[in-house]
Parts: sequence; C-alpha cells; structure tokens
Amino acid sequence: MTASIARRRRRGLTRFLVAGPLLTVGALTGVPAAHAAAADDIRVNEVVTTGDVNDSIELYNKGTATIDVSGWILKDNDNSSKYKIASGTTLAPGAYRAFDVHDKFGLGSADKARLYLADGTTLVDSFSWSEHSDPSWSRCPDGTGAFEEAALTLGVPNDCGTDGGGTTPVTWPGSGTVATADASDVFGQDLSGLYQEGDVLWGAQNSGKLWRLVRDGSGGWTPDTTSGWSSGKTLRFPGGSGSPDSEGVTFTGSGSAGRAFVASERNGDASGTSRLSVLKYDVTADGSTLTSSREWNLTSDLPSTGSNLGFEGITWIPDTYLSDAGFKDAATGTAYDPARYGAHSGGVFFVGVEGTGTIYGYVLADSGAFTRVASLSSGMSGVMELQWEPQAARLWAVCDDTCDGLHRTLRVDASGTFTPSAVYNRPSGMPDYNNEGFALSGSDECVAGSKPVYWSDDSNDGGHALRKGTTTC
Repeated sequence: MTASIARRRRRGLTRFLVAGPLLTVGALTGVPAAHAAAADDIRVNEVVTTGDVNDSIELYNKGTATIDVSGWILKDNDNSSKYKIASGTTLAPGAYRAFDVHDKFGLGSADKARLYLADGTTLVDSFSWSEHSDPSWSRCPDGTGAFEEAALTLGVPNDCGTDGGGTTPVTWPGSGTVATADASDVFGQDLSGLYQEGDVLWGAQNSGKLWRLVRDGSGGWTPDTTSGWSSGKTLRFPGGSGSPDSEGVTFTGSGSAGRAFVASERNGDASGTSRLSVLKYDVTADGSTLTSSREWNLTSDLPSTGSNLGFEGITWIPDTYLSDAGFKDAATGTAYDPARYGAHSGGVFFVGVEGTGTIYGYVLADSGAFTRVASLSSGMSGVMELQWEPQAARLWAVCDDTCDGLHRTLRVDASGTFTPSAVYNRPSGMPDYNNEGFALSGSDECVAGSKPVYWSDDSNDGGHALRKGTTTC
C-alpha cells in the first residue's frame, strides 16, 4: 500500500470497558417464533472503526443451525444508512462473517452498529460505543460476552487475552542499531515485500515490479545488472495483461528453480476493485517482463476488504514441518495430511491481510484449485509482511507504523494451531518507518549468535528503502 493507515491514537482506555449500552433482542416482535429463535442466534460480534477506511461489522452464529442472512440490513446510528447483505449469504453454526461497510456509511468515534432483519425494522442486535476501536471492539467470549478492547480478528475467533494477543511487547531480540542497506534513491516509494535467498534479496514493488538484488560489497544490496534485472522486471497477470499490485514475494523449498510466488491485492489497471491473488512467475526467464503462469484468485473465498487493504505478506511453510508439528487442518478439523491435496508445492502458503490483521493458510494445487486450511489472528491491527524462519520454526508477522512497528512470532501449539509466542518492539534505533517488508538471513550467516535482518520502507524515508539490523539466531 502506498501510504500506511493513519496511526491509531492511544486513548488509555481500560480493558474490559463496555463502551455504551449493549442492546440485544430476545423475542423478535412480529416474526414467527421458530424464525425469531434462530435469528436471535446471530450476534454483532466485533466492530472495527479506525476513523479512516476500515469500518467493519462482524456477525457470529452462536446457535446450532445454519441461518440465511440474505437481505438483512446493517446500519449505524443514522436510520438512513443502509448496508444490505448479499443474497445467498448464510452463517453456519459457529461461523464468523465480517462486512466492510465504509462504502455505505462510516462508523464514527461515538456510534452504533445495528443489525436488522430484511424488513429493515426488526432489530436483531446492536452495539454502541463512545471511542474509536483500538483496534477492535470484540465480544468476549464470542457471541455471548460483553464487548471489550481486543486485537483485530475479523472472520476468526475473538482474541480475548490480555494485551490483545496474550503477550506484552519486549525489546527487539538483536541490536538496537539499524543502518541503511541501499544507495540513495534507488527504488523510490512502494518497495514492499522482501525474501532473502542466499546471496540474492528479492523485493516486490507495488507498481507491479519484482527486483533481484545482489550484495554490494559493503553489507547492503544493489540491483542485479544482468539478464534484464537492472531496473526490476515488470509483472503481468496470466495472458500478459494488467499490473499486479505486488505486495509480497516468497519461494518454496526449491528456491528460484521452483518459481516465485507473489501476493497481489488488486490489478493496478482497475485499482478500485479488490483482487486477492497469488501469482506464480518463472524468474529465470529472459526479458524485462514476467508473465504469470498461474493465478490463484482467492477473493471469493475471503471476507471483503478495501481494494488497497488486502494481501500484503506471503510466506511458504513446508508440509514436513506442519505434519511433524501436528498442524490442524481447518478444512477437515483433523491433523493436516498433505496427501489429501494431490500435486501442490509441498507446503502451505500463508498470506496476511493489511486491513484486518488476519492470516490465512492455503494449499495451492498445481491445477489451480485451492483449499483454505488455516484462518488465524496475528494479534495486530494489520499484517504487512510474513516470513517463515525454518531454523527457529516460527512464523513472523510484521506490522508497519500502523502498529508502531510491532513484530510477532507464532508457533504451532499443542492444539495444532499457530498461536503468538512473542511480540517485539522495533529496534530502538529505528524510527517508526512505514516498513512493509522484512527478511531474515539464514543460519549460515550467524556470527556470535546474531544474524542480519532487513526491512523495506514503503515511503523511502530519507531517500532509502532498505535498512539492515540484526536478530538472534
């Protein structure tokens, strides 16, 4: 994304505060008893109001039957406001569904989220608040509890642990010193996702460009001047059209030979429309343009998001680790079995959503099919980068200045799900840059217990887009 979401104000609100009266409806007047009982199982479960562009209302089915919510109406405190839920929308028992309402009406700092039946007059549930969410107003527990401040978890269970994720930020696990790692004004703005592959650092730029960077001899990186890479290569969708808003890049265990996988949130030629895709590219091809050989368009499988608030990060985690760790497949409810999915990359691709902070895991089949096997909260209001660190068996989720540069690590716990293991402040010597990319060196670069890490600054502050620091091995 070209500019980060405006930083949230720190309001010092006490956790577990119920901001205004919680209104619920028992028997729904004028509705047949059986239908009323079922409808009353649909709850307003989470509300996100940032004072910017992320205004979302999540519904949750706390009952035991699937409920058709087609045509139901969402409103704020203004009766003339109206968001009509699309035809064919259902909520299974225990299901969550978030609706981005900012195109219809904004949610203010003192406002309401109200849910009505399709008649527009029968109130099902509502919630009132007196301050913008920081980042979310969430029911704890889901569907039945009071609203409290929590981490943003649209589309997945609410995070009701302390500090919005169960961990308190601690000092960066490496040097506080950060240095520039590029020459002045090489990339300009919009350099986003990073991935280090040995002596090559790959960079995805939002303008539909992929960079291949090589070491510059002084600890930094410079564009490769061979094979058409000197100004980066232009990316295209399959067929050679469009301009992917390339936000993240990753590789499988086969490295460059196995192709690059780029996360894109939209087509730059139709920038007002969300297009949440993973695109596959042969980075060994000649020429200055790379055309995708495969697109997995995941838009229809995910909650709606603003066109510039979609996929920001992507990383690949091998099947071998997931199987050995007892990873639970959300599609089956049982232990993950790679054989179930036929020919695929030999791992699961995890993608992070900027507008919600949610992380999704997908098996992307060679045929073009896909299966979502994980939906989890990062514990942050946004995810701008994801990186798998195999040496430490942990998943890094990174937020930019939207969250003051927080970094979270997640591991598979005893239940088979990725849960936060630590949260780190940015290095003390690094200002609160708009860092949308993060890459870790491999174990072969460990010296005296530390190894290099790199950040990409989307805003190119001070004329530099790349910075270098360290973390523990």
